[in-house]
Amino acid sequence: MRHRTIRHRITRHRRTAALGLLALLVTACGGTSPSAGPAPAGGSAAADGPTTAPPAAADGGDLVIWAQTQQAAALQPLADRFGKEHGVKVTVAPQSVNTQQAYVTATNAGKGPDLVVGASDWLGNLVQNGTVAPVPLTAQQKALFQPAALEAVAQGGQQYGLPYATETLVLFRNTELAPAAPATFEDLAGTAQDAVRAGKAEVPLALPVGQQGNAYALQPLFASAGGYLFGSKPDGGWDTADLGVGGPGSIAAGELFKQYGEKGAGLFNRSVDTNAISLFTGRKSPYLVAGPWALGQVKQAGLPYAISPVPGWAGKGPARPFVGVQAFYLSAKARNQPLAQEFLLRAIGSEEGQLALYQASPEPPALTSALTRATAGDPDIGAFAAAGEAGQPLPTVPAMNAIWGPLGQAEASIVAGADPAETMRQAGEAIRAALAGGH
Repeated sequence: MRHRTIRHRITRHRRTAALGLLALLVTACGGTSPSAGPAPAGGSAAADGPTTAPPAAADGGDLVIWAQTQQAAALQPLADRFGKEHGVKVTVAPQSVNTQQAYVTATNAGKGPDLVVGASDWLGNLVQNGTVAPVPLTAQQKALFQPAALEAVAQGGQQYGLPYATETLVLFRNTELAPAAPATFEDLAGTAQDAVRAGKAEVPLALPVGQQGNAYALQPLFASAGGYLFGSKPDGGWDTADLGVGGPGSIAAGELFKQYGEKGAGLFNRSVDTNAISLFTGRKSPYLVAGPWALGQVKQAGLPYAISPVPGWAGKGPARPFVGVQAFYLSAKARNQPLAQEFLLRAIGSEEGQLALYQASPEPPALTSALTRATAGDPDIGAFAAAGEAGQPLPTVPAMNAIWGPLGQAEASIVAGADPAETMRQAGEAIRAALAGGH
């Protein structure tokens, strides 16, 4: 996904309100076309398929899909096959920078694509700007997907976006230095400190904090201590008037961040930033907190590793990382919405399509049958999926734009030794001011 640059997500979250690009993937699989007929043997399709002829092409007959540059070539064969079957031209247009904003601007000007791929935390902005249309999934079709994946791209009772992959933070450990998965963060700290004292490691924990902070990376432990960002409404939506930053839970988390910070036990350090993965793969740290974007580099490094959920604080709640989703969004101004829906439901929503996306970038598929098959062939994917079960959906409301900077900076300051209570209260005030100003 990587930023799609999702691999840069945990550093970009702290610097920008709107996350940068994510985009696409797909490598065409052989066998039965996902847009015609049943799903491959042993699996299901997200759509049972039309009982009548496929929708006719609009005047001009084209579908346009925006994808990240590095993935566009992999998507094109699938698009070509769909186009041939439907008598239309499907264009995959490579995008390399600022995909979300470019999509909103182009769509409002009537020049956007029919489909765009992006993260679940795009949704609030896309809905607010009226640039995305609901995806018509039946109850039977929804039942084929992981519930958390669908929830991440739903809002106001409407299903927006067709999910194809999920991602969450996990704990990688070098099993030579940390043979057992830690039950608590305190267990992790003890093993890590022993490795440093023995001269077997230089950094106890490769968790990216950075000079500006990283609220995404610290979220599992923030939540374990009782911290929260926004409350919930009775209908399950986010209550942005109920801000948790500055409240007791956030202060409790801050106190622990200070205790294990630079002037304390030394588990959190601002010098760990974009170098977190290389610290782990270079055998300088026994532990790494990262997502599926790190898996390729970890495997390539050749060190013995295992994956487990990020542990919570002893005597506190479970660690709850954010669960993000990658999805295909349907433009509210698509030139031919029925044909675009057909591509989503029959191609991207099939087991074949989801596995093709997984093969292009290994992350847990959103379609349950595809996840089962991926997990059978790769236990790491199963470990990521298991870690996500304790997670919470990444909020999709635009108000999240006001969170990342103030909360991340507050956490970095606390790690450096600042007073947790006052620093968290100031962060809460800054966030409220930004929300009141419409940011």
